Amino acid sequence: MAEIDHGQAIIAFCIVFFIIASYAVFFSAFLPNTEIPILRALAEDTHYKYFFILIIPTTFYFVIANWVGWQYYSNS
Repeated sequence: MAEIDHGQAIIAFCIVFFIIASYAVFFSAFLPNTEIPILRALAEDTHYKYFFILIIPTTFYFVIANWVGWQYYSNS
């Protein structure tokens, strides 16, 4: 059994997230509704679709900033 390359898995998940986020924010206004319940809910919502899209980069920013701050604290 071949091992999963974690770097390629991260890139694949980022591409899938980018496609779903692009549909939810930009393309849902121009394309017809889909039969997928999650995509339909994101397309019909006018406020919280941005929250669900922006929570992931905000969380990563918080984790990275917290880690850098901890490194400064532990090395001082």
